[in-house]
Amino acid sequence: MKEYDLVVLGGGPAGLAAALKGYEKGVSTLIIEREKRVGGILKQCIHDGFGIVKFKERLTGPEYAQRYIDMVKNKDISIMTSTFVIDVKGGKDGYILTILNPNNGVIKIKAISLILANGCRERTAKQVFIHGNRPAGVFTAGTAQYYVNILGYLPCKKCVILGSGDIGLIMARRLTLEGTKVLGVYEAKDIPSGLNRNIYQCLIDYDIPLYLSHTITRVIGDNRVEAVEISKVDKNMKPIKGTEKIIECDGVILSVGLIPENEIAELLNIDIDDDTKGPYVDQNFMTMKDGIFSCGNALHVNDLVDYVSESGEIAGENSARYIKERNERKLIKVNKSREFLYTVPQYIDIKSKNKKIIIYFRSKENMKNARVKITSNNKIIFNKKYRFLKPPEMERIEIDLDDIEKGTKEINILMET
Repeated sequence: MKEYDLVVLGGGPAGLAAALKGYEKGVSTLIIEREKRVGGILKQCIHDGFGIVKFKERLTGPEYAQRYIDMVKNKDISIMTSTFVIDVKGGKDGYILTILNPNNGVIKIKAISLILANGCRERTAKQVFIHGNRPAGVFTAGTAQYYVNILGYLPCKKCVILGSGDIGLIMARRLTLEGTKVLGVYEAKDIPSGLNRNIYQCLIDYDIPLYLSHTITRVIGDNRVEAVEISKVDKNMKPIKGTEKIIECDGVILSVGLIPENEIAELLNIDIDDDTKGPYVDQNFMTMKDGIFSCGNALHVNDLVDYVSESGEIAGENSARYIKERNERKLIKVNKSREFLYTVPQYIDIKSKNKKIIIYFRSKENMKNARVKITSNNKIIFNKKYRFLKPPEMERIEIDLDDIEKGTKEINILMET
């Protein structure tokens, strides 16, 4: 049985950053990746806009990933690709992973600490209750992106896009550039789900219409998509009878949300936050199980890869600290007001040696002139006014652990308008 100090599950931007930081802090490190190559979803994201925060440059997805791949390959970090985790057992004394690898078959790996950097997956048509048969021509936005950018295939000639998530917006532009007629982007909510810059750069600049408060109620076709039925929806996102409209097309692209991949976390009985669909963590990104950390889109869905890498670095550094010191934690809860969609972390370890606390949050609704406060024993330790807050745009704030009042049993993050 091979033994490592740290095993990172996932070789995307979060996993690569976590492994690199763990190695730099002096622990033996292994990356386990289920695909043939590391790099994660960035391998197929050929548009630019990555790395503005981290590298102060506008990089494409492959360029951003390659920066980290090169750094990792120059270190003594082990990587196992095309490898799947079958089972995980253990506790404070370490974890035993049963993995399946094409070269070695079924083998066991032992680690003191694990970092869950499994990324996220897309919701499918059945998960958003689209009725009809199952003809060819229905793709998630990520699958359509893989077809075009990696395989070189055009998945459809005339399509509609359901959902205004960022991948869907980017694919509206990408398909248009490759000759597909994008008839429209249909969003069930009354506000777009993607970043404002993608609305302008991917839709408005290419004269692609966006229809809010609309959804697909039926896919029509047997062997291949022939048309879709579009309906308006009310404020509860229920289809309004009498508003049905048939649109002929040969493709449906779904951009209806992302779900953090946390099957391994569930296997380990790690507590999951219903708001983020990722584990509860402290400011070091340690979950509620000692020695297991979570980062990147497996923790919560980020809108910038730079922050995915940042969370990986925090998890990697603090995993190495845990391996060496095994310090006990004393957790206090972070309570949020109802205006927040979510906040991460959900707990603060007041005994941590990591004094820098980064809090990520999203608002539940569009807000103007909102003030965010963080209080400790009724003392305000953070106070900032935001001109605009939007659910698609994640916000990031920093506080210092030493600013939290001694004896505090919880801190509160509040939003006022």
